[in-house]
Amino acid sequence: MKCPICRRPAAWEDNPFRPFCSERCKLLDFGAWVNEEYGVPAEETAPSLEGGETPPGEAGEGPEARGEYRDR
Repeated sequence: MKCPICRRPAAWEDNPFRPFCSERCKLLDFGAWVNEEYGVPAEETAPSLEGGETPPGEAGEGPEARGEYRDR
């Protein structure tokens, strides 16, 4: 297997840094995530009301449903 950072061969067994070849490559990858150089693509879709979902603003939402307003 090749290291995803430097592309050198990386041992899988007995390698505490796998899938990376070394601690250096592991830290470089971690730094890229921290600096937001990587991203996970997301597809934004409008919520569907099919399947029994409750529309926003109706029963099941809001302070009353969460028990925030109680008789005092």
